[in-house]
Amino acid sequence: MIRIKNLKKYYDKHLTINDVSCEIKPGEIFAIVGHSGAGKSTLLRCINGLEGYQDGSLKVFDKEISQLNEQGLRELRKDIGMIFQHFALMSRKTVFENVAMPLVMWGWNKNDIKDRVEELLKLVGLESKANSYPSQLSGGQKQRVAIARALALKPKILLSDEATSALDPNTTKQILSLLAKINQTLGITIVIVTHEMDVVKSIANRAILLEGGVITNSGSIVELFLNPNENMKKFLGEEEILPNDGVNIKIFFPPDVAMHSIITHMARELNIDFNIVWGKLEKLGDKVLGSLVINVEPKDELKVEEFIKSKGALYEIIKEIK
Repeated sequence: MIRIKNLKKYYDKHLTINDVSCEIKPGEIFAIVGHSGAGKSTLLRCINGLEGYQDGSLKVFDKEISQLNEQGLRELRKDIGMIFQHFALMSRKTVFENVAMPLVMWGWNKNDIKDRVEELLKLVGLESKANSYPSQLSGGQKQRVAIARALALKPKILLSDEATSALDPNTTKQILSLLAKINQTLGITIVIVTHEMDVVKSIANRAILLEGGVITNSGSIVELFLNPNENMKKFLGEEEILPNDGVNIKIFFPPDVAMHSIITHMARELNIDFNIVWGKLEKLGDKVLGSLVINVEPKDELKVEEFIKSKGALYEIIKEIK
């Protein structure tokens, strides 16, 4: 659906997007992650032609974006909805009028506009706010209006540019739940730009991590978080405090074994003593992942490794503090 290959984008002589390649599949929720200035929003805006690029290829629906004229871009954007961090609502228009605006611009008749807007307001849970103005709404309600407007023309792709970063945690969960519902019920592909890892963990299927316009990590959410490399650890701000003595073994539990009593069984079957340094369970979408660091005597290292492998878990040996 979206194919990006060796994409480069310059601002003057500054290379903002540097040789980026990725593919976004129909019906998935795909996250573009990174700190401020990483190039996330620029890449997103290249997808709908709001930003140009100087080299490489970016195809949406098999159409090369750089080769489209104004009319071609207008037709393309009909199939690509977009929601923004600060909502971008028209303050002097009602909720109904804000949602109806794309339909008016595309020449829909009044009866069809009325039916479509009512359908969308029901979808986002704002049927009672049709005649309200943006100033009368909460932040979460404003974002729901923006989502309804982005869906007005029945797009196949929905782009979200930091759409939850201005919201409180509880409202963020509600908006993410709404986006997941839209993805599941309407089959719309969603591309999310965010620096918030909780957003990625909640609903994304796959993600790329951008740093200085370069993809440093990519893969499924499970792959990225199950065994994060140094780039991911740096982005996540994780610091592992480990004992200096013994052997530190970090164990990763995939979804199919995350809730099994592997450590208890290991202690009984191997009849060894070990220290649990730290551990956690995380929910990634509808999956549960676990990780645990244990410290064992050097003489027990090999049999612990063999036991872990036999149970379907993954592990990493860390023999000194990094």
